[in-house]
Amino acid sequence: MNTSLVLLGYIVGSIPFGFLLTWKSSGIDVRKIGSGNVGATNTLRAAGRLTALAVMMLDAAKGVAPVLVVERMGASDMNCAAVGLATIIGHIYPVWLRFRGGKGVATTAGVFGVLAPIAVAAAAGLFFVLVWRTRYVSVGSIVASIALVPLTYLIAAPLHIVVVASFSTALIIYRHWENITRLKLGIEPRLGDEVQC
Repeated sequence: MNTSLVLLGYIVGSIPFGFLLTWKSSGIDVRKIGSGNVGATNTLRAAGRLTALAVMMLDAAKGVAPVLVVERMGASDMNCAAVGLATIIGHIYPVWLRFRGGKGVATTAGVFGVLAPIAVAAAAGLFFVLVWRTRYVSVGSIVASIALVPLTYLIAAPLHIVVVASFSTALIIYRHWENITRLKLGIEPRLGDEVQC
């Protein structure tokens, strides 16, 4: 495994677009709004739709970029998977924000858009259907991330891709634990609801 490439993935993944764009557009620290998360959903609460859309796209793009670059460099499939996982970890635990980042959904989608595009397309479809039907972003995120593991298996992805999908799913579920608790209590905010700061 190429340690330099893995470190590159972590550094790119740790770029906190939610924090940077929200601060630039509105002067607000997104970590002090709503859930305190720096991902697109909390950015929506802090800075509106356009900024949230930009954050979602950039978070996905930073998942795509490192994996695609190392793939074009001729790195092995296993190295590409390791770089992808490092990118996801960088997003969730960015060194620049004292390891308090996003929940990893968009960045994971970007990584697997390169590693297993058919699987991530199916998972993304499930995400959008669930969010549309329930208005819970957390439900779409959790179910789609769980679905990613069997989907990678069903398309006969290499074992290391399935392992990285499993680890990524575990991280995403862990980062959504508070959402899961709120869902059980019936107090999880739906998309578009006002959230107290």
